[in-house]
Amino acid sequence: MYPFGKGKARLIPYLYLSIPLLLYVVFGFGPSLVTVLFSFTDATGVRGQEWNFVGFENYKTFFGASNAGDRLDAIGRSLYFAFAVVIIQNAVGLFMAILINKKLRGDKLYRAVFFLPVVLGVTVSGLIWQLVANPLGGPAQSLLNFFGTSSNFFGDYNIAFELIIFVQIWMYMGYSMTIFLAGLQTIPSDLYEAAYMDGASGWKAFTNITFPMIAPSFTVNMLLSIIGALQTFDIIYVLTGGKFNTTTLAFDVYATAFGSGTADYGLASAVAMIQFLFVFTISMVALFYLRKREVEV
Repeated sequence: MYPFGKGKARLIPYLYLSIPLLLYVVFGFGPSLVTVLFSFTDATGVRGQEWNFVGFENYKTFFGASNAGDRLDAIGRSLYFAFAVVIIQNAVGLFMAILINKKLRGDKLYRAVFFLPVVLGVTVSGLIWQLVANPLGGPAQSLLNFFGTSSNFFGDYNIAFELIIFVQIWMYMGYSMTIFLAGLQTIPSDLYEAAYMDGASGWKAFTNITFPMIAPSFTVNMLLSIIGALQTFDIIYVLTGGKFNTTTLAFDVYATAFGSGTADYGLASAVAMIQFLFVFTISMVALFYLRKREVEV
C-alpha cells in the first residue's frame, strides 16, 4: 500500500520526477517558448542591441515573393529527401533484419557492423565519406579513373543531394534494422511451421505472417525516419554546407540564424516554427495512417 513509506516519505517519487521535469523545462520546453516569442520579433542575437515586436513580418518575409522560389525549392528537397530516406532505409533495414534473424553464422558481428555508423555520429561519418569521395585522389575517384571518368561527388550539382541521401541511409539503416529485428524475434516460430506445412511459400509467409506481426515495429521505424529525415541538417552541413542545391527547410533554419554575415534570430525562429508545423503535420498524417493499418492487420 505504501511502497515509499508514510508521511513525507510518500513525496519521494515526486521529488525524483521533479528533477527531470525541471531539466526538461529549462533545456526543452523553455527554449521552445522563446523560439515562438522570437519569431514575432526582429531579434538579431547581438548583445546589447534592442529588439522589437514586428508581428507576422518574419512569416511574411519567409513567404515573400523575392525568395519564394528558394523556399519552395527547400521544401521540395525536404519532401524528396524524406521520401527517399524513409522508403529505402526501412526497406534495406527490414531486409537485413530478416537475414540476420535466420541465425546465420556470425550474426552478432553483422549486427555490430551494420549498427556501427549509428555509433560513429554525424561528424565522423561525414568526414569518412568526404575522404572516400575526395575528387583529388580519394578511393571513389580512383575507381572512376579506372573506368576513364571522374566526378566532383559532393561538389556536383547533379548528384550531391543524392549522395547525401545515400550517406543518411548508410548512417541510420542499422537503427531501423535493430527495431525490425526486435519485432521479428517476437513472432512465434510455430506460425511459420504451420504455414509451411500448409504449403505456403516464403513470400506468402512474409506477407501473411511477418509483415502483419511486425506492424508496431514498422510504425515506430516509419515515424522515426520521417521525423529524423525532415529535421536533418547536420549531415548536409558537414558534407556540402548547403551548397550545390542541397539546402532543405531544416538547413534553412540554421543558415538563417548562423549562416549569413548578420544573424537574424527573429526570421530564423519563424522558419523554425514553420519547420515544426511542417514536420508535425506530416508526422500526424503518417501516424493516423499507420495506426489504422495496425488495426486492419
